[in-house]
Amino acid sequence: MAKLKAAVLISGRGSNMQALIDYCKTDAAAAEIVLVISNVPGAAGLDRAAEASIPTTTIDHKKFADRESFEKEITQTLENHQVEMICLAGFMRLLTKSFVDHWQDRLINIHPSLLPAFKGLDTHERALAEGVRFTGCTVHFVRAEMDSGPIIVQAAVPILSDDDPESLAMRVLIAEHRCYPLALSLIAQGKIEIVGERVLIEGAEAPGVAFLNPTDDVD
Repeated sequence: MAKLKAAVLISGRGSNMQALIDYCKTDAAAAEIVLVISNVPGAAGLDRAAEASIPTTTIDHKKFADRESFEKEITQTLENHQVEMICLAGFMRLLTKSFVDHWQDRLINIHPSLLPAFKGLDTHERALAEGVRFTGCTVHFVRAEMDSGPIIVQAAVPILSDDDPESLAMRVLIAEHRCYPLALSLIAQGKIEIVGERVLIEGAEAPGVAFLNPTDDVD
């Protein structure tokens, strides 16, 4: 069976992109990364992709008069490479409704919170300030509204009493590196169905227990 052709859009170091690359290198992978695009010249993630022998290109948003012309160039480049699925991995540009609609259900993103909580930036600082006991990450199909869309995979990460934003971010990032390849794999295997704005996953199982923080064995 032909592998799903995926592209990754980045703006920085591409650590989540690396997790996707590592997945696509496995024998069981149902997807392949055929292109990496950065909007930032010299982004570190471009070197990661090149080391994996993945074609890369830079489309600098600063060279375009508006978002529409910038996104038109991205779409043309993606279509030239016959891309079937786009993975946003630290791509720090807001996308227009026109672009999102064009790639409806073929565009996914990962966000460092348990959406719909803590949309936007500074997620770890805000989670700590609110005193929540769990945070995490979410892989979702992209919709025009920022950090919204049908949820594919989530991971819950407990917040520790001595956490600061940096330590929390490190542990959430570990979860991100598990969730993103899983989401791409499920899509590539054809196990995803979107009904309304909810994702149904063939054969999916959820943990059968509740997780408490703090645990119930506190002295």
